[in-house]
Amino acid sequence: MSSPTQSTLASQPLERRDLRKVALASLIGTTIEWYDFFIYGVAASLIFNQLFFPALSPASGTLVSVATIGVAFVARPLGGIIFGHIGDRIGRKKTLVTTLLIAGIATTLVGVLPTYDAIGVLAPILLVIIRFAQGIGLAGEWGGAVLMAAEHAPKNRRGFYAGWPQMGVAFGVVLANGFFLILGAILTPEQFESWGWRIPFLASVVLIGVGLFIRLRVMESPIFQKLEQTDKRAKAPLLEALRRKPGTLVLATLALVLNLVAFYVLMTFMLSYTTGTLKMERNVVLAGVLVSAIVLAIGTLLASRASDSFGRKKVILTFYVCWLIFAFPMFWLTNSANGVLVGLALSIGMFLTSAYGPIAALLAELFPPQIRYSGMSLSFQVAAVLGGGLAPIAAVALAETGMGFNAVALLIVVAAVVSIGAMLGLREPNRDDFTKTD
Repeated sequence: MSSPTQSTLASQPLERRDLRKVALASLIGTTIEWYDFFIYGVAASLIFNQLFFPALSPASGTLVSVATIGVAFVARPLGGIIFGHIGDRIGRKKTLVTTLLIAGIATTLVGVLPTYDAIGVLAPILLVIIRFAQGIGLAGEWGGAVLMAAEHAPKNRRGFYAGWPQMGVAFGVVLANGFFLILGAILTPEQFESWGWRIPFLASVVLIGVGLFIRLRVMESPIFQKLEQTDKRAKAPLLEALRRKPGTLVLATLALVLNLVAFYVLMTFMLSYTTGTLKMERNVVLAGVLVSAIVLAIGTLLASRASDSFGRKKVILTFYVCWLIFAFPMFWLTNSANGVLVGLALSIGMFLTSAYGPIAALLAELFPPQIRYSGMSLSFQVAAVLGGGLAPIAAVALAETGMGFNAVALLIVVAAVVSIGAMLGLREPNRDDFTKTD
């Protein structure tokens, strides 16, 4: 446990070239992790019902197949706890190498997994286990990737560089959806169902190799190195975070809910709503998702940079207030069933989730170094369960009520009110305290 007296962990700033190498390594790692995460979601929606749940009716098979996506959300808080502890005790870099391997190997295993026709009920059981491992790996990856970038960055550029790994979400969406779009264009339906669907999963082997090559060449966080040298690492970082920062943990979790609700409504509910209820062509909607993901990447970096100039809370709250205004108009545009207007709705919505960028630096600055990995991972992963795991299910259920899409828009508004209130309750971090073990 750290000393009650504050000690400053001095570190020399990196050269800009080396700092960009750290940021690029964090971005590539998170891109690979999110690619692994999202290709499962796409495959579960397109093909897994036929391959792993053929004994069920088509409708039931699709429902169960898509439900397996949620297994990863159940795993994420556990992954955040496990790797938060490891990251605070053993190091950011070693943890990131481990999480990259876990998620990458799990994804590759899906690519060689026998289907129901080959091994019966064991196939869907193994599929769920592998999906659980993916969630564990992704949860551990996120906090470490952000910290490697944030803890190497200078104070006046911390938000900008912490935002680099946040772009991995957008790039993961582009890679996953783009890969399946290409395969759908060059393969017959029979080829895709027989073996083509395995290609995106097997391609993860190449991505793992690239990610490890880059990540192993990056030095450990200087702040963690100083913690080791001064013997100020927490013995039980999660317990210490719960004891010392309970209010911060609760407020930070609630403050993230809106961004995660909005993102997963856009990524899951909107896909089923446009292709199911509105009967739009799947490729038209997927093209809109790809464009909106690029908008998200650009917006994430811009918002992250703006937070260095205007403050984390001001930038995040600006996006959150805009969600109060846009929640209902987003569905007015979508209900046109016009490809251009739906793409516009998705792009504006994704841009407003660009608050994801400065959220990284905000969370990192809310916790002292010796409990930082554990504190920020727990907050983010619990919020992921509330926003990403439960919100899409709630959206589908609400859409079936008499209110229809208005109920889903209202869900976003309620999430916005909760997150705005929580964000106002959080203090604006003092950036000068970032290296202090208080």
